[in-house]
Amino acid sequence: MLKRTFTGLFTIAALIGLVLGQARAGSISAPQSTPELRKALSAGKKTVVFFQNPQGGPCRAQNEILQKLLKDRAGKFQVAYVNAMNPQDQKAFYDYGIRNLPSLVLVDGTGKIGRVFPPGIQSYEVLAQALDSIK
Repeated sequence: MLKRTFTGLFTIAALIGLVLGQARAGSISAPQSTPELRKALSAGKKTVVFFQNPQGGPCRAQNEILQKLLKDRAGKFQVAYVNAMNPQDQKAFYDYGIRNLPSLVLVDGTGKIGRVFPPGIQSYEVLAQALDSIK
């Protein structure tokens, strides 16, 4: 019973964080917590920030979708990887409020958070539509 209550509270907290993340999208500058994020976000290009564990099955599946999208839309956006296994990337997880993997955050060309996706695998179609909807 205690485990179920804890799981329910965690789920509610995650949903509240997601809603707050959506409310902030478009008005908050994306944190540049790692060297890769600083480099990617200063390029003035749409960026998908991909929070991942490269060994995890869902993260590998999400990466395949992102790689296909990158190939199909060459030069239209870039992907910045934040690795859960890299201790130097841990600050980015806290700065973005990421608690579950895989997680994606879409940053527009001006460095503002354009969209925070719910944790889990996002389809090619959902990502393509999101990329089309921001500048």
